[in-house]
Amino acid sequence: MMTHINELVERLIANGELTKDEYITLLKNIDKEQSEILRQEAVRIQKEYYGNKVYVRGLIEFTNYCKNNCYYCGIQAANHNVDRYRLSKEDILSCCSEGYELGFRTFVLQGGEDPYFTDEVMVDIIKEIKEKYPDCAITLSLGEKTKESYRAMKEAGADRYLLRHETANEEHYRILHPVNLSLKNRKQCLYDLKELGFQVGAGFMIGSPGQTSESLAEDLIFMKELQPQMVGIGPFIPHHETKFASCEQGSTEQTLLLLSIIRIILPKVLLPATTALGTVDPMGREKGILAGANVVMPNLSPVSMRKKYELYDNKICTGDEAAECRSCLQRRMESVGYEVVVDRGDAIQ
Repeated sequence: MMTHINELVERLIANGELTKDEYITLLKNIDKEQSEILRQEAVRIQKEYYGNKVYVRGLIEFTNYCKNNCYYCGIQAANHNVDRYRLSKEDILSCCSEGYELGFRTFVLQGGEDPYFTDEVMVDIIKEIKEKYPDCAITLSLGEKTKESYRAMKEAGADRYLLRHETANEEHYRILHPVNLSLKNRKQCLYDLKELGFQVGAGFMIGSPGQTSESLAEDLIFMKELQPQMVGIGPFIPHHETKFASCEQGSTEQTLLLLSIIRIILPKVLLPATTALGTVDPMGREKGILAGANVVMPNLSPVSMRKKYELYDNKICTGDEAAECRSCLQRRMESVGYEVVVDRGDAIQ
C-alpha cells in the first residue's frame, strides 16, 4: 500500500489531478512523510507564482441577519439567541476608510442572506466604495442570488464573489442544509458568477458532519472542473446553538493537507489561511501559509459587532482593533518568511 500511495503522490504532482478513486485511496491512507512531500510541492508552486507575498483582505461582516437555516451555521434564522445587527452604508464606508489607511486594497463585504440588502441597496454601497477607492477590489460574499442580481452588482463595480459550495456530494449536502436549498442551485450560482466575469471563490469545511473521503474527492474534482480563482477551506467548528453542537471539529492536519492538494491542482489560485484554521490551532494561519496558502483576511468590522458575527464557537480576533489585527498578522507572516503586501492581489490568469 505504501508504494501505491507514493505512486499516487507522484502522479498528483506530475498531472495536477487524480481520479475520484485515487483521491479516496490517497486521503484514506496518506502518512506524514507523504503529506510533507505534497506540502513542499505546494510551497514550490506558491513561490513560483506568488513569491513570498501574502495578500491581505479587509473583512467587513456587515449583517448577521440570514433568511436561511443551514444546519451548521451559528447565525441561521432559527437561532433566536443571536444579537442581530446591520451596518449602515456610513458604517461600511468608515470601515473601508480605516482599512485603506492601513494598506488594505481589497474589501470583503460578507453577510448572511439578509433581504434588507436588496440589489438597489448593494449597488449604492458598491458604487460609493468604488468611487472613493478606485484602486481597490471589492469582494462580495452574500450567498445565493439570481443571475440578474449578480449582474447588477458586477456592473456597479464588484470584482470578486465568494460562495463556498460546502460540498459537491448530494447526500452530504442534504445532511448540512434544509430542503429548500439545493446543491444544483449552489453550483449554478457559481457558474453564473463565472460567466458574468467575477473572480469566483468556492470552498468547503473540513470535517463537517457526514463528510467522507468520497465527498472530499468529489469536492476536489468539482473545483478542478470549476477552475475558481479563489478557494476558501477551513476546519468545521461546531456552534453551540446548532444541531451539530456536540460534533467533533475538523482537524488542522487534514485542512493543511487539503490546502496543499488544492495548491497543486489549482496552481494560480488565491488560497486563504482562514480564521477558522487560526481558531483550531494557535499557529494555524502560519501553518496554512506554509502549506501553500497566500491570503489572510483580518477583520475590519467594528469591534463592537465582531462577537455577534458568530458562525462557529470561539472565533479568534473578535476584540482586536483593525490596526492591531493588521500589524499582528504582518508579524506572524514575517516570522515564517513571508511578506504582507499592499496590493489588490488579483488572481494570476
